[in-house]
Amino acid sequence: MQYTTTYQSPLGSITLASNGESLTGLWFAGQKYYGETLSAEHEEKDLSVFSQTRSWLDCYFRGEDPSFTPPLYLHSSPFRLEVWEILKQIPYGKVMTYGAIADIMARQRGMKTISAQAVGGAVGHNPISIIIPCHRVVGSSGSLTGYAGGIDKKVRLLTLEHVDMKHLFIPENGTAL
Repeated sequence: MQYTTTYQSPLGSITLASNGESLTGLWFAGQKYYGETLSAEHEEKDLSVFSQTRSWLDCYFRGEDPSFTPPLYLHSSPFRLEVWEILKQIPYGKVMTYGAIADIMARQRGMKTISAQAVGGAVGHNPISIIIPCHRVVGSSGSLTGYAGGIDKKVRLLTLEHVDMKHLFIPENGTAL
């Protein structure tokens, strides 16, 4: 059985999902791929993991780097899991490019290259937004592109983390809009 609850953030309503023990989803209302990992059968319930997640989010939205992570459970392809593991390593207040993630994966796999576009697809399907910080991934040119929650939320999350935005920009067209 899956369970859900709602968290009211400064950026809007967020749905949390759990398998009863770990967090399995965290989505802004209306974001792309909203509830993609959520089964049709689920119920509203307050769980310990939701309390932990609310505490993490409260800390984060106060502009602090949370010193803990609630238990997470991710289920997907090995490629996506590998991308999401790299996302978890991006420090608070820093950004990384899709290409840099592709380079890390290529080195880990002993390959010459991996497609940055394939990495982008995996980043976009991250089911646990914010905690697994897909908002910290940018284009190689500094483009703030590809955030499933919307470019406005990506900018606000990066600003909250005091990311130096001087070299980053909102593209005039593309996947971010």
